Amino acid sequence: MAFEHGFIERLDALDLPAGGFDVIVSNCVVNLSPDKDAVLAGVHRLLKPGGEFYFSDVYADRRVPDAVRNDPVLYGECLGGALYWNDFLRAAHRAGFADPRLQEDRPLAVTDPELAERAAGVNFHAATWRLFKLDGLETACEDYGQAVVYRGTVPGHPNRFALDKHHDIQTGRVFPVCGNTWRMLADTRFAPHFAFIGDFSRHHGLFEGCGGGIPFDRAAPPDTQKGCC
Repeated sequence: MAFEHGFIERLDALDLPAGGFDVIVSNCVVNLSPDKDAVLAGVHRLLKPGGEFYFSDVYADRRVPDAVRNDPVLYGECLGGALYWNDFLRAAHRAGFADPRLQEDRPLAVTDPELAERAAGVNFHAATWRLFKLDGLETACEDYGQAVVYRGTVPGHPNRFALDKHHDIQTGRVFPVCGNTWRMLADTRFAPHFAFIGDFSRHHGLFEGCGGGIPFDRAAPPDTQKGCC
């Protein structure tokens, strides 16, 4: 084990090998960075093909006003730096993460009346995302007639595997998936734990129930919106 001291938006300044990591984990640090694009680009550079960025952070249902962003207390509470959902998705796409997947989310209440007033009516969510570095991912969930069967072999998960909030895959059952989900399982460290049905030889249009590649919109919090599949 080794420790490096640096800034998350300046990962290229550290002695870390490009394409050298299977998983990069973060817990509410992206929020505090002044340059989210640099963070995501740096993480993408460090990941191996098929690797993923797995991280939790705080997000907002709108762009945070300058008064909130520049408030030192709200910044310290991880509210001032919260990204608007759609701006996060755009930043992820720019960095090369074509299909961000929401693992879980919950509303984040501002219980202090003074801070709630200073937060200017912005609604916040705590959320966990997984971003896969995979060539060939599409910006929408496309249907190629594919499916997977989970073998129940991921340690600690004998009965089901939750890829994300909308893919709870039970052991031994044929589970239809879009092309992106198929790649997230077939072209990553998860491949030995699944059997794969189908290929990309025939396209059937948009995957049924797909949200068009954007899992939420500004009209409702994320837990009320459809996921990508």
